[in-house]
Amino acid sequence: MTEHVKSYYAATANKQDARPPLQGSHTADVCVIGGGFTGISAALELAERGFSVIVLEAVRVGYGASGRNGGQIVNGYSRDLDVISARYGEKVGKVIGALANEGGNIIRERVAKYNIQCDLTPGMLTTALTHKQMRELEHHVKVWNSFGHDQFEMVDQAGLAKHVVTDRYVGGLIDKKGGHLHPLNLVQGEAAAFESLGGVIYENSPVVYVDLEHTLVKTAQGEVKARYVFVCGNAYLHGVLPQLENRIMPVSTQVLATEPLGAEAARLLPSNVCVEDCNYVLDYFRRSADNRILYGGGIVYGGTDPASIVDKIRPLMLKTFPSLKNVRIDYTWSGNFALTLTRFPQIGRLAPKVFFSHGDSGHGVTTTHLLGRILAEEVSGDNSRFDVFAALPYFPFPGGKTFRVPLTVIGAWYYQLRDKLGL
Repeated sequence: MTEHVKSYYAATANKQDARPPLQGSHTADVCVIGGGFTGISAALELAERGFSVIVLEAVRVGYGASGRNGGQIVNGYSRDLDVISARYGEKVGKVIGALANEGGNIIRERVAKYNIQCDLTPGMLTTALTHKQMRELEHHVKVWNSFGHDQFEMVDQAGLAKHVVTDRYVGGLIDKKGGHLHPLNLVQGEAAAFESLGGVIYENSPVVYVDLEHTLVKTAQGEVKARYVFVCGNAYLHGVLPQLENRIMPVSTQVLATEPLGAEAARLLPSNVCVEDCNYVLDYFRRSADNRILYGGGIVYGGTDPASIVDKIRPLMLKTFPSLKNVRIDYTWSGNFALTLTRFPQIGRLAPKVFFSHGDSGHGVTTTHLLGRILAEEVSGDNSRFDVFAALPYFPFPGGKTFRVPLTVIGAWYYQLRDKLGL
C-alpha cells in the first residue's frame, strides 16, 4: 500500500487510518476522482446538500499538492483582479473579483464547524524587495479596495521588524484575511467531516478508465456508476484523461523544514504571519506549530525534482535568515501543482454530466475550496457561478508536451531577470 511522501506534514499529521481500496461495483449520485482539496471540498459540499458521494483517491487523501504545499492561505488568484477584468471583461471581472476571499472564508468556516485541528493561524505578509514592487503592492490595495476588499495594511521597512526580522525587504503588505495552517491536517479533517455525513472514500484506488457517456469510473478492482462525475486530479491524473492533461503543466515546488528552533523562530517571525515575496519565482516561509521554519521556493517545470532540495532551497533561506546557517534540516520534500497557460484555474464539462476543475497555478489552497463549492452548486441546480468560470477561454501551452517545458523555462528566465534587475 502506497503512503504519503516523507514530509514534515506527513510526520506530524493527525492519525487517520488508511481506507480500503475500491472493490466490486458501486453506485452513487456523484463519483469524485481525486482526494485532494478540490475533490474533498466538492465532496463535502455535496454531502452537506444530501448527495450520496464516493471519492476515489489514487494513494492517500492529501497525497498530492494538497498535503505538501506551503500551507499558506493566499487570497485571490495567480493574476490580480484588474488583470482578470482587462482580460475577460468588466462584467466577468466583477463576478470573479467578488469571490477573491471566498476560498479562505470556506476554510475558516469548516475549521470552526467541524473542529478541524490544523494549526490555523491568521495573517499573511507579502514582502517587496524593491521600491518598484512596493508600488505594485500599493496598486494591489487600490484594486482590491475597488472590489470591496479592505483587509490590507501597508508596512514600511521600519514596520517590518514586527513581522519578519531580516534586512532583505523594503516593505510589505499585510493581508488580515490570509494565514497559514497544516494543509494535510486540513484536507484530512475535511475528509473526516465528509465521512461523518455518510460520504465514502476509497484510497489506493487509481482510476484507469472513465466512460464519459455512461458516467462510469473504473479502477483495477472495481467500478462506480454515478449520475455525475467530478474529475479533480489536477497534476496527478497520469494518463487517465489526456484531453485534460494537455491543458496543464505539472510544476514541482520544493520545501524544507528546519529542526525545532524554539525562541529563535519567534524572534525571526514575531507576529507569526506567513510570508511570501513579490518575485516571479517567489520564496515563501512561515513558522510551524512546533517552531520550525518551513521555507519553500523555486520551481521545476514539468514536475521533476532537483538533484538536491537542500542545495536548492537552503541558500534561499540563508539570504533571508543568515542566522540559520548552522541549523539542521529535518525534512525536505516536493510536490506538483498544475499550471495553466493563463495562470488562471479552469473549470468545465467533459460531457453533459462529467465536470472538471484544475490548474490553480500556485493558489490552490484557497481556489480549490471555492471551485469545489462551485462544482457542487452546478449539480445542485445553480450554475450561475459555474458558467462564468466555464466560459473563460482555454489556451494550450505552445509547443505541446514536447516543447512546453523549454518554452516556459525561457519565459520564466525573462521574468526572473527582470526581478534581479528591478525592472
